[in-house]
Amino acid sequence: MSGVVPTAPEQPTDERENQIKSPDPRPDAPPDYNSHFIPGPPGPAIPVPAGYPGGLPVGYYSPQQPCAFPSYQLRAGIHPIQYQPGKYHMPNQPVPIPWMPGPALLPNCPPGLEYLTQLDSIHVLQHFEPLEMMTSFETNNRYDIKNNLDQMVYIVTEDTDDFTRNAYRTLRPFVLRVTDCMGREIMTMQRPFRCTCCCLCCPSARQELEVQCPPGVTIGFVAEHWNLCRAVYSIQNEKKDNVMRVRGPCSTYGCGSDSVFEVKSLDGMSSIGSIIRKWNGLLSAMGDADHFEIHFPLDLDVKMKAMIFGACFLIDFMYFERSPPQHSSR
Repeated sequence: MSGVVPTAPEQPTDERENQIKSPDPRPDAPPDYNSHFIPGPPGPAIPVPAGYPGGLPVGYYSPQQPCAFPSYQLRAGIHPIQYQPGKYHMPNQPVPIPWMPGPALLPNCPPGLEYLTQLDSIHVLQHFEPLEMMTSFETNNRYDIKNNLDQMVYIVTEDTDDFTRNAYRTLRPFVLRVTDCMGREIMTMQRPFRCTCCCLCCPSARQELEVQCPPGVTIGFVAEHWNLCRAVYSIQNEKKDNVMRVRGPCSTYGCGSDSVFEVKSLDGMSSIGSIIRKWNGLLSAMGDADHFEIHFPLDLDVKMKAMIFGACFLIDFMYFERSPPQHSSR
């Protein structure tokens, strides 16, 4: 008969299952069981206890339900986030140093001194040098300049050779380089060598510091005045005209108390600011880790602020740098 498609003869059910499933040739293979699952009527609804959203314990999420945490696919060179940014220190990463935001450029202001126009006090923190305390080998001084918010403003680094530092110690001539957050040298302070063998009242024996901002352009000097019982300095402009005076305490070697150097007008009647050497303990004093606080009016001329800032370092080298004990041989 035409139009009839021949079909294969029907086989029993057992034969079809034997063709689909081939027996496992292994002798210890488990036997095959024909499971016939017949769904029954739904059971009663059980309320979900508190603390188990969606019927699963806290911390477990069903693949059918949206997960509260995004899934990260690990690929070569990519690792999951383990720390919240800005809250924890990432391992093997340097701690970022907070710097004071850079102010806008101002007219009639030396470049780099714009920071001082926004400040009425700064902190000068000398680095602790354990090598000096253990071996008495003098190293270059380093200072961190910070504001009241503990933000970095400048970094001051001494640039003196090893022979000069260890031969002349506290009387050594030095060059201090002041850099900003970009590493640019915005100020240079130079102290020439002055012989102290002659009389202290001789002008050639008095200490002096020159401040340049920018480097190569002199904005003023800090000159020592002879006095019998206390430290006295004059702050001068670029023409060496006296502008202010710095008057120290009778004793700058007090143990357990701060040393205050007052910045006054030329007549000594009005107080302009102060340079305070903070007492931070005997260990800081032995390791030459000094801490100074400098205060001046907010509206003071920025060049005079820089001159008071420079006077702090001349005071530090003259009175608070530790010299090793001299051993005499018989």
